[in-house]
Amino acid sequence: MSDFQIEHVPKSSAIRRSIPPAEPGFDQALAFRDNVSRLMAARSRPFSVCGRIPLDSSQLVLFFRSKSGITHSLDFPIDVDYNTPLALDVLIAACRPHQTSEFDDYPDRESLFYPPNLPLTASLEIANHPILDAVHSTLFPNLPPGHYLTSMRDRLEVVDSGGRMNPQPRSLRNDGRSATIVVTLPVRFRGGALVVRDPDGREEKYFGRGGKNGDIEWTAFLPDCDYEIETVQKGCRISISYGVFLRTFGPSGSNPDPLINPSDDFLDIVAPVLNMSRGRQIAFYLCHDYAVNPAETLAESLVPQLKAGDSLLYHSFKLYKLNPELHWTAGGYIWPVDHTVDFFGDDIARTQAKLNTPVGRVPLALNNRSGVPPVRGPFGNYPGATGDELVENLRSRAEDSGAIPLAEADISILTEWNTPNTDIGKERVYFVSGGELERLVVNVLMVVYVP
Repeated sequence: MSDFQIEHVPKSSAIRRSIPPAEPGFDQALAFRDNVSRLMAARSRPFSVCGRIPLDSSQLVLFFRSKSGITHSLDFPIDVDYNTPLALDVLIAACRPHQTSEFDDYPDRESLFYPPNLPLTASLEIANHPILDAVHSTLFPNLPPGHYLTSMRDRLEVVDSGGRMNPQPRSLRNDGRSATIVVTLPVRFRGGALVVRDPDGREEKYFGRGGKNGDIEWTAFLPDCDYEIETVQKGCRISISYGVFLRTFGPSGSNPDPLINPSDDFLDIVAPVLNMSRGRQIAFYLCHDYAVNPAETLAESLVPQLKAGDSLLYHSFKLYKLNPELHWTAGGYIWPVDHTVDFFGDDIARTQAKLNTPVGRVPLALNNRSGVPPVRGPFGNYPGATGDELVENLRSRAEDSGAIPLAEADISILTEWNTPNTDIGKERVYFVSGGELERLVVNVLMVVYVP
């Protein structure tokens, strides 16, 4: 009937016309479509995430007790090529090889872990940093209220120069954890990338690089993932792993904005889509619901609440020095970034019949800020609007509120080519038509211009 999607209360029906993605050219259409498909798949199912802890590495100290019962302290940062602390040699001597290294043909290159029966503690406490909030918002975006995440230190792992860690299967971590966090300590090394692989064979690499101010990198991944460490070419890689467990009582906050970084593999998936979109405005539908009222909230205010793949995609654009914007969209219209979908508040059919004015001339009423428009008057005395009249009225009100047709906005909406309507988040705006409470379905577009 129209481009608008209307939901009836309590029953709902949806009428949607998908907007096919614009193709940059016939010769590149297939490659562009495949790149968009890979990007959509990576965004819809993130299985790992990384970030940095804003900590001065010179303030980090590791305390441990050797087999002889003597307590040692290891100060950071460490450069083994410049000076190897005696405590580091004692730490490595106390370690044992991983179970996956027992059948290694090169025992001098096996990976090690510190025995769990020996005391070990660090001045770094991840509970003092909002790492779990970032893991919550990225890997567990649909965690029900009343559930929260907590962490417990697992073990310290060491891979010396020339060594590597063989794949660590998920069967070795069958303690009921919901995720694993790996914190790379500030010991200088080269190579030794952490490779995380999900059950579908997708993998992402994290290189343990610290920030400009000595920040420490952390990586989190889901429990059904395997992980390994590639060969350390130089130096020594030391990391501490933590098990993340789900608890079923107490609220969990979230503060995702600066806490996560997309992996290099995810950025590599985004890159060809951007390269093939130069000089154009492209847009992606957000794929999660955020339970806000578009009549009262700017779409841009959702940025701190972005979760899962929506957050990864937004931060990917930021890392490429682009300026993504969030816009409301409905019925083939898009609202400016500083506009809300605020044009309801009276009965559309009743106002049209009472004023007997042409469609498009209906005065705009102030929106009811309580969230649901009030139901006023004997609606049975006024005829309901036909489908075409309702559509024309919605179009007129959308244009009067500042919305413009997507066709005039020169925006190419990128969707999965074979399933364009899946994984699209929905928000609702209530309005009254013919005495019945209706809901206009509104989506969110992430729009970015690629120079």
